[in-house]
Amino acid sequence: MAQALPDTRPFAAFEWKLALRYLRARRKEGFISVISLFSLLGIMLGVATLIVVMSVFNGFHNELLNRVLGFSGHATVYQPDLSAIEDYEAMQARIIAIPGVTRATPLVEGQVMASSIKNATGALVRGISEAEIAKLASLNNDKLNTAITQPGVVDAVPTWIGFDAAAGVAIGERFAWKHQVGLGGTITLIAPNGPETVIGSTPRIRDFTVVAIFKMGMSEYDEGVVYIPLSEAQDFFSTDSGVSGVEITVQDPENISAFVGDIAKAAGQGLMVQTWKDRNQAFFTALAVERNVLFIVLTMIILVAALNIISGLIMLVKDKGHDIAILRTMGATRGAIQRIFFITGAAIGVVGTIAGVLLGILISVNAERLRQGVQWLSGVDPFNPELYYLSKLPTEIDLNQTFWITLMSLALSFIATLYPSWRASKLDPVEALRYE
Repeated sequence: MAQALPDTRPFAAFEWKLALRYLRARRKEGFISVISLFSLLGIMLGVATLIVVMSVFNGFHNELLNRVLGFSGHATVYQPDLSAIEDYEAMQARIIAIPGVTRATPLVEGQVMASSIKNATGALVRGISEAEIAKLASLNNDKLNTAITQPGVVDAVPTWIGFDAAAGVAIGERFAWKHQVGLGGTITLIAPNGPETVIGSTPRIRDFTVVAIFKMGMSEYDEGVVYIPLSEAQDFFSTDSGVSGVEITVQDPENISAFVGDIAKAAGQGLMVQTWKDRNQAFFTALAVERNVLFIVLTMIILVAALNIISGLIMLVKDKGHDIAILRTMGATRGAIQRIFFITGAAIGVVGTIAGVLLGILISVNAERLRQGVQWLSGVDPFNPELYYLSKLPTEIDLNQTFWITLMSLALSFIATLYPSWRASKLDPVEALRYE
């Protein structure tokens, strides 16, 4: 009589031993081993790709959000007819007093033609005071160069002190490159709506000295935005003592809608409030849709790898029919047989998922270095800032997102093992041994 198996508890040691032994296929089972290897690699690459893509999209979203909000604030108060707002200082004080509001910046905006000896391009002029421009975190970074206190000489420590008195312009790095001007150079600004004459409105033309060069890291702003002192902008755009609007920043920009009512009340009757969500809703919605679609598409890679687990296990069960019959005659239950093949398939999924998570995190952390390496090898920048707005490849790993990707991959791997392991447990030992 065959000796009974010593331990028949669920997931006993002999079940693990047999399951892991089946993963190390012998020479005649080499094809099954190759299928298992490709299943593992498929899961690993699917999980890694999904983590990297989601990290890049998270980085894009947060970086673009920070750049956009750092440039234009979280909300703007303006006149519906776009006329100048008078007595803005009192309104500014009322808005600042709202709990949660961190800054209220009066400014004058207008579209102009900017020309130099080398080029002529359109630009957005933003008139802002010296005190307020010093608070813009997007401008005040290690790329800022100013020559305000000593014209023509770059300060050891860039500062905005003297910006109002200098009556010059601050331009972006890409703007300076396009026009081939540096600190101390001259830019001519041409506004279409100038003083009224007997023959109609004439353009307003004025030369400004470049007193600062900044780099925000977003090409659209670095090449198309010019800052000038608020008083100069009021004179240039003929707003007298008024401003185009007041930009507002709050502590929680994602919850900006909760501030709209208080801001509108503080601004006064007849003024409009526009939030960053109103201005950029289509852009960020499109980004979210693209992220969700890519998530679904890339999940298919993991699903295909899981289907490979099914095919590999079915072939393994067919090949191990004799072994299954012997185990059954020795006392192994159907549950034990099912668990053995479940462990075999699940091991592929677990190892592939863990390897994929580690590979995905490693690539995400070093994405910018990899981009630079590809650029160095190919001589072509795969992340052209003119197309992607940003000057570097941003990534941000979301631990919660990574956890759900890992859980999904493990779930698909476990589900893929259920049918082959169930078929193995249903194998009749008499039929399996009849022709032996």
